[in-house]
Amino acid sequence: MGLVKGDLNLKIIFLGDIVGRPGRKLVKALLPELVQQYAPDLTVVNGENAAGGFGLTMDVANELLHSGVDVITLGNHTWKHREINQVFDRYKQVLRPANYPPGTPGESAGVFVAKNGYPVGVLSLMGQVYLEPALDCPFRVAKEQVSRLKEKTPYVLVDFHAEATSEKIALGNYLDGMVSAVLGTHTHVTTADQRILPGGTGYITDVGMCGPTDSVLGVKKELAIEKFITKRPVKFEIASGPVELNGVYLELDEQGRTRRIDRINYRKN
Repeated sequence: MGLVKGDLNLKIIFLGDIVGRPGRKLVKALLPELVQQYAPDLTVVNGENAAGGFGLTMDVANELLHSGVDVITLGNHTWKHREINQVFDRYKQVLRPANYPPGTPGESAGVFVAKNGYPVGVLSLMGQVYLEPALDCPFRVAKEQVSRLKEKTPYVLVDFHAEATSEKIALGNYLDGMVSAVLGTHTHVTTADQRILPGGTGYITDVGMCGPTDSVLGVKKELAIEKFITKRPVKFEIASGPVELNGVYLELDEQGRTRRIDRINYRKN
């Protein structure tokens, strides 16, 4: 947590990768409590793994958006389900990574009206290091997209769906002072490095996940272990049992700078 000068103008909750039915069930159960505790003006989630652990379907998008979620970001499993194109047609608040080639279906950035009436820009990006498919440079794309968003609002939130910590930290510093926050997703493991960068940008390398605790990144342990040992393809299944919810809470000032960033971590048996 940290502070910079400026009056509080906007409160945001961002939740990490929602993994399958257990993650969705937990988010729906806990979101009313989070709203009561934090009174967010905008709630954003990463829905990359929300449908059976991979991608997003229309039913799952409906479920999340009718449970209090305002914006859903995606990542490397965006195209897992063919119906994602229909999801994009129906919901402009579902965002795929912006560094896919020009002409790719779906929105990748948008300005959304928060509950307090302020416009908030949200941008989805995907990393290049250790991730497939290889997309355009997230640094160049980010600068272009952020410039467009900043014409409409000082509040800009970036979900950077990436594997390498170095790439995430580099992008956070690259965008420091240009955006309100750079929040890492994808690895499903919460990092303890939440901070406010010198230019006022809130940052965390990975927000974590919302899904089964007793698992390997949400997957049944024995299946993940089998794949590592045998080196052969294994059909993954979502684990059951205790679940956890991980995210961050942000407070922004009137200039769009982060004045507070806290981790949100809940576990439920």
